[in-house]
Amino acid sequence: MDISPDSMCFGLDHALDVRSLITYLRLFGRREFASLLAARMSSEEIIALTDQLTGLMKRHLSEDEYHRHFLNESVK
Repeated sequence: MDISPDSMCFGLDHALDVRSLITYLRLFGRREFASLLAARMSSEEIIALTDQLTGLMKRHLSEDEYHRHFLNESVK
């Protein structure tokens, strides 16, 4: 179940952390917000954020999951 942005909270328990992160990532990924933030970031910040997120995906997703769920591709 999704939670509202004003209900996000981290550090109390894992289940709430997961639900809060889902909401946080959805907010972060909204086109208008992503465009605003990206335009204000330096190249170094962009590379650092991309490296951090790519590292997390490599640790937690299989190659098939990466293609299917992140890239929205059909897995052969």
